[in-house]
Amino acid sequence: MKSTVFMKPGQVALEEIEKPTIQAADDVIIHVVRTCVCGSDLWSYRGLEPKAEHSENAGHEAIGIVESVGSAITTVVPGDFVIAPFTHGCGHCAACLAGFDGDCQNHQDNFSNGVQAEYIRFQHGEWALVKVPGKPSDYSDAMLNSLLSLADVMATGYHAARVANVKTGDTVVVVGDGAVGLCGVIATKMRGAKRIIAMSRHEDRQKLALEFGATDIVAERGDDGIQRVKELTNNAGADAVLECVGTELSNETAMNVARPGAIVGRVGLPHEPKMDMTASFYNNTIIAGGPASVTTYDKQVLLKAVLDGEIHPGKVFTKQFSLEEINDAYQAMTNREAIKSLIVVE
Repeated sequence: MKSTVFMKPGQVALEEIEKPTIQAADDVIIHVVRTCVCGSDLWSYRGLEPKAEHSENAGHEAIGIVESVGSAITTVVPGDFVIAPFTHGCGHCAACLAGFDGDCQNHQDNFSNGVQAEYIRFQHGEWALVKVPGKPSDYSDAMLNSLLSLADVMATGYHAARVANVKTGDTVVVVGDGAVGLCGVIATKMRGAKRIIAMSRHEDRQKLALEFGATDIVAERGDDGIQRVKELTNNAGADAVLECVGTELSNETAMNVARPGAIVGRVGLPHEPKMDMTASFYNNTIIAGGPASVTTYDKQVLLKAVLDGEIHPGKVFTKQFSLEEINDAYQAMTNREAIKSLIVVE
């Protein structure tokens, strides 16, 4: 079968590898229908973090058809249409029961890799997989895209809003205008925020943020951006902040636009060695966040919202590619020609 391999910074490629097989009782083999490129995949692609050349690629979002299951799997059967979350919770440890299956205490291998391929071996599939009614052919392209977003970015945006305790009537700032930040805008609206300030410098992303529910756009960055948010909030700051990037600047911005006692929900993958916590101490800023609880949110809230047409997170996919065009898909995101690159496998 064909699978994406990380060749070196700036290059991924397809290679023929062995089709995966059941290796453990709770394995599920999935025929991938759609996958995509995540912003976090770009860190090694851009050479910003070390990764061995000619190694398994970091892709981790997919929807597909169950092909075979291990002996311990009772929740899905061959032929089922499923969302394959990037996290693999068990559903019954203390973390999963508390709604933090991104930190499952029973599964050491809790994150997907290498799913930009024709087939994947999904480990710990008994509870983690999310079954979708019917089959892919029952859905429009737009709906399939929204279902794919539930494997990561929509759930991650929702996680930021949840851990920031966004509630009815809040003023919320979303730092980051990538797919996760844009999905964070959707999530804050779902949770009742009355004012959603999206920080974005790019016109296409600004338009989508407004379509998703943002009430204000702040294009400035750094101190200028912080000052603009303060002006918009009568110098009070936000009740909640979603940090959806992971850089030093985005975290600094998030801390400084929060009012005293606000919660900063951090879902941007951290790439800084340390953070100065002095300002957060004196402002009583609450800091929360981490890997998203994908399965929990999909099963409890997000899948129904997508199927009912209440939200349309698949709009973050602004360019489509075949699996054979995988490097072009990475380039499109690297060059900011796409907000998020969709890969149609079939």
